[in-house]
Amino acid sequence: MEPVEEPAVSTAAGEELSAVTIGIVGLFREFYGRGPERAKSYMLDDRYVVCVLRDTMTTVERTLAPSEPELVRQVRLTFQEAMADSFIAVVEQATGRRVLTYHSQLTLDPDMGFEFFLLEER
Repeated sequence: MEPVEEPAVSTAAGEELSAVTIGIVGLFREFYGRGPERAKSYMLDDRYVVCVLRDTMTTVERTLAPSEPELVRQVRLTFQEAMADSFIAVVEQATGRRVLTYHSQLTLDPDMGFEFFLLEER
């Protein structure tokens, strides 16, 4: 079987995704008091932006996660909903396109966050 080559990301798209990542990490730093250890954004089918964040939990969340995982999830997702407009603004500014919908998800083990955005068609 021949290896499948990923399509090349244009320089403009790469700059947009970099701006998304930098903006989202900046929001985490500002509002959580720390940013994720690693982050990267991806564009799928020219409509979906996914930002994958690793090691996002605060010290308090890491302390509570083993005994109160649902509480950590509930607080984090509630906060993400409250911050939705800020996350959407980052993506809209970076891409120049309107975000139609946004969804945030996280896992506690491993400590990862996923920010999903559906963009309007070009």
